[in-house]
Amino acid sequence: MSPDPEKVAVEVEGRSLVLTNLAKVLYPDTGFTKGAMIDYYLRIAPALLPHIADRPLTLKRYPDGVTGQHFYNKHAPDHRPGWVRTERLPAPGSTSGRDWVRYVIAGDLPTLIWTANLAGLELHTPQWRIAHVAEPDLLVFDLDPGAPATVVECCAVALWLRPLLAEAGFEAYAKTSGGKGLQLLAPLSGMNSDQASAIARTLAEHLEREQPRTVVSRMTRSLRPGKVLVDWSQNNAHKTTIAPYSLRARSRPTVSTPVTWDEVAACTRPGDLVFASGDVLERVAKHGDLLAPLLGGLPREPLA
Repeated sequence: MSPDPEKVAVEVEGRSLVLTNLAKVLYPDTGFTKGAMIDYYLRIAPALLPHIADRPLTLKRYPDGVTGQHFYNKHAPDHRPGWVRTERLPAPGSTSGRDWVRYVIAGDLPTLIWTANLAGLELHTPQWRIAHVAEPDLLVFDLDPGAPATVVECCAVALWLRPLLAEAGFEAYAKTSGGKGLQLLAPLSGMNSDQASAIARTLAEHLEREQPRTVVSRMTRSLRPGKVLVDWSQNNAHKTTIAPYSLRARSRPTVSTPVTWDEVAACTRPGDLVFASGDVLERVAKHGDLLAPLLGGLPREPLA
């Protein structure tokens, strides 16, 4: 019997994996395959893994590609290899203390490639690590434009929000959402998620009062056309945000990409801040990880 061409046995850092359906097209508009997706995560791993290590991982899986059915996967699959790290944590929003989720913790390359083989195209994590549940080490603002507003308006809002954060003692860093918006992240310590949410809400509401024609801090859909929602609610301990360097399920394999403040200030067209997987690999090879300060250390070296 000839080997199954749809299955490829590989070894990743001493762990055995069987990769499947590598030729399956996940992005029909570009022909980007599952094999290309796995290759991207393999190559971006040195920059990506420190940002998701020790955080419970929620996968957004697309087994039939970005135009097919998808689902969120919080529970670690029963068929996982024995070496995949998991942690049993209270279910989001649970008040009874009886509901639990066993999350995957993707802190190493074999686990990352295993999740990619599950068609775990998007990687979502909370703002806290498992050693400090509900005690965030990041403050996050998700800037979401309501048409006809675009990322150009998001950049203007980010430039208004940055000094407000600085006055409050936070150094902000920017990344694209990988879709139509922009996200600001700032290192945080010494408070719980409720306190972080309160600070974020206060700043968002202040900015709405200062720039009412452009900014809205409330989720009400009727208020959002032509404005940028400064979504402070992502700081809730039960919510997750797309991880830096994660692919997104759009028509192209775009990525949630760290950007410089000069790039934010120079943005005049929506296409100025759209980066696909190949672009991101080149950026990290040249500049290293622009979000390295969020990790509490020195900037990481560019990819080899």
